[in-house]
Amino acid sequence: MIKVAIVEDNKTTREGLETIVNLSPDFRCVCTCSTAEEALRTLPTHNPDLVLMDIQLPNMSGVECVERLKELLPSVKAIMVTVYEDPDRIFRALRAGASGYLLKRSTPEEVLNAMREVHQGGGAMSGEIARKVIGYFREQATSMAEVDRLTAREREVLDLVVHGLSNKEIADRLSVTVAAVRWHLKHIYHKLHVHSRTEAALKVRPKV
Repeated sequence: MIKVAIVEDNKTTREGLETIVNLSPDFRCVCTCSTAEEALRTLPTHNPDLVLMDIQLPNMSGVECVERLKELLPSVKAIMVTVYEDPDRIFRALRAGASGYLLKRSTPEEVLNAMREVHQGGGAMSGEIARKVIGYFREQATSMAEVDRLTAREREVLDLVVHGLSNKEIADRLSVTVAAVRWHLKHIYHKLHVHSRTEAALKVRPKV
């Protein structure tokens, strides 16, 4: 029997997931929590194999909860179950240690299949999420190809932009004039197909 815990602040959704879990003879819901803080206190005593985790919880987020939970229960596997499908949330969750990412509109069968897949050591995500993951990596590959076109000096300037330095500070750091920094930035923007410092920085340090 695979032990499952559910962390979800919406009572209706929480009870719905509990019903889905207990529909299968392979799974048993051993614990439900409405906050991340409650989960961190309670889950270690139940030692679940798998956690269905909401992202948008009150106070501490589900992403941070997964990070902390993995420290307490290194072998536990987490699937994020959420209404959100934007790339930032997806990758924050996956980088936190989640093994899967499902939308709340997933069918009971999709939820159970995802739990089986993750328990067996795989990763699980809906088709919509998978397409976003693929799109993200394609975008990253394009971004890095553009960065490769920069000269050594332009990369130095861009690195200092990423670290938040002003044009004057960059000029002082590199022992060049402010006009030279502006000239390098103009070429950086052109090569990266961006129009601002923020856009340029995100080409090499995307939000995740």
